[in-house]
Amino acid sequence: MNDEQLLRYSRQIMLPQIDIEGQERLLSSRVLILGLGGLGCPAAQYLAAAGVGEIVLVDPDTVDTTNLQRQLLYSVDDQGTAKVTAAKARLAAVNDGIEIETVHGCLEGEALFAQVRRATVVLDCTDNFTSRFAINAACVKASVPLVSGAAIRLNGQLTVYDHRQPAAPCYRCLYDEQSNENLSCSESGILGPVVGTIGTMQALEAIKLMTGFGKTLNGHLMIFDAMTMEWQTMGLQADPECPVCGQA
Repeated sequence: MNDEQLLRYSRQIMLPQIDIEGQERLLSSRVLILGLGGLGCPAAQYLAAAGVGEIVLVDPDTVDTTNLQRQLLYSVDDQGTAKVTAAKARLAAVNDGIEIETVHGCLEGEALFAQVRRATVVLDCTDNFTSRFAINAACVKASVPLVSGAAIRLNGQLTVYDHRQPAAPCYRCLYDEQSNENLSCSESGILGPVVGTIGTMQALEAIKLMTGFGKTLNGHLMIFDAMTMEWQTMGLQADPECPVCGQA
């Protein structure tokens, strides 16, 4: 690192859990963020500020008026602009010392796997089961850790699926293909700070995975209730009959 980087990241380098070695790991890491809505916006902002060397932003949508209530990377002037374009401009203004790549669209099949296998960590910030199943399968196949977040109404959940660890579960161990595809923010509503909380914690788990400090949520699911301000943690087990990771 040069003197400017040492100064920029000095507050987190001071932490013994990060130190110079951890910061160098962040600078040499590549994070794939799938979805730039209420979860992806805070996650991307904190990872860019923390100095992750390469960030890949993937989203097919443009900025809409209804996004502005919770997706804080965007402004009124960004309406009608591709989310990845607006997000890249905002993140580059925060930290011009990192590389930001964008994909305006959905990644599927081999294109998805090609991006996943190049990543140090993948963040699933999407809002539908079809995408989540595909992302999970690609991460299991590539053995790349996945940080998964979700939020609806006044509730959120967060977990890590890391198949570099023995007996780790995957997303498909918890949910089957009959899961409710219809739950969406547009139909059910969402409070901004709820997705902000979960997205921020996705960034935290990603930093822990990249630097190697602390225990991650691998094998555990955290559930947040904003009404009562309570967190619950559940242990997760791999399903030996899982069609994605069971044979692995």
